Amino acid sequence: MATAVSSVAATCRVAKQAASRLARTDTAVKDAALNAIATALEERLPEILAANERDMQLAAEADIGAALLDRLRLDESRVAAIAAAVRQIAALADPVGEVIDGHRLPNGLDVVKVRVPLGVVAVVYEARPNVTIDATALCLKSGNAIVLRGSSTATHSNHALAGIAADAAIAAGLPDGCVSLVSGGGRAELAELATQRDSVDLIIPRGGESLKEALQAVATVPVIYAASGNCHVYVDRTADLDQAEAVVINAKTQRPGVCNAAETLLVHEHIAPAFVPRIVRSLAAAGVEIRADRRTSELAGGQAGIVRAEEADWATEYLAPIIAVRVLDSLEDAIEHIGRYGSGHSEAILTADTAAARAFQLGVDAACVYVNASTRFTDGGEFGMGAEIGNSTQKLHARGPIGLRELCTFKYLVEGDGHVRI
Repeated sequence: MATAVSSVAATCRVAKQAASRLARTDTAVKDAALNAIATALEERLPEILAANERDMQLAAEADIGAALLDRLRLDESRVAAIAAAVRQIAALADPVGEVIDGHRLPNGLDVVKVRVPLGVVAVVYEARPNVTIDATALCLKSGNAIVLRGSSTATHSNHALAGIAADAAIAAGLPDGCVSLVSGGGRAELAELATQRDSVDLIIPRGGESLKEALQAVATVPVIYAASGNCHVYVDRTADLDQAEAVVINAKTQRPGVCNAAETLLVHEHIAPAFVPRIVRSLAAAGVEIRADRRTSELAGGQAGIVRAEEADWATEYLAPIIAVRVLDSLEDAIEHIGRYGSGHSEAILTADTAAARAFQLGVDAACVYVNASTRFTDGGEFGMGAEIGNSTQKLHARGPIGLRELCTFKYLVEGDGHVRI
């Protein structure tokens, strides 16, 4: 297989050599490689589904839970969507060489700031085989070599997908080593990957807090954390109840096992008597368990499916059909609650008050802040990026969906005519 190299260190060295060539590769060659990957995914669908079925059987035996099983599962429609995303990325503008800024200095020197690839990007992810292709396509388009390290849960799926992508990319003219997969070494392998300072330029982990903590303990390579999403929906005093109900249900139930699903519902006390009984009934009917504060419990009037919330519930990313619900006195209290318990991922307000919406946008510290829309839109594909490697909850160097431009750095190109500094 084109992805097989003897060790983590050797894999990263080969990727570094590939990155040097990729940085100089024409857009047309990169686009042809991405389209070849998309076609190969469609043509080798039975091979992909057979590998995924092996992972699904082992995962079910290990009882990993419904949310993780949903992340792991591939079917014909999901593979088709992955291939479509690859083609969408191929159709996007190439960020490499894009002029960010430029000017002529008083001394006559021309200074141009342009985007350039980072080099070698390592992506560490949990049971999401689609990330294998999404990350590969984004890295190749942005001129980066990629080293993939998936979880043991998706071993067979990742090997199949990475092998198909590498074979197609190399056959289309990209350098050997542009796509690599390392797996099977547990935490020791992760630590080795996270310390390849001579060959790896960036690591992006896509997973829960345990993965983040494991990398924080050992990484010497720069890291952008695409970590947890403890997302909130706040229903303000002027919210349209029909709209608010639809958004809350979508944000919680459309796909509860993902990082942009809502985990906490906050309700202004003015609207709570009308809204809380209604939304509790709807959530319960959708199979959602409610962790409620005292005021929510009282307003719900003893409806089924309600558990009294504990302090830990406000800080929990459930990734399951569970939601914490709290009634608050004011918009300011909602902003304070989110600031205390939120993870900086995605937050939403439902309101008809423009001033309240603006205050929420300015006051909430998160990568994505929504007004009258579901948090489920925080996604590279939905944002027109084709796909994403993850959603950064950091403030440097990337924030929110990590797409093509976030996989670039920049350099200054300076041209003169025999200039010397006096």
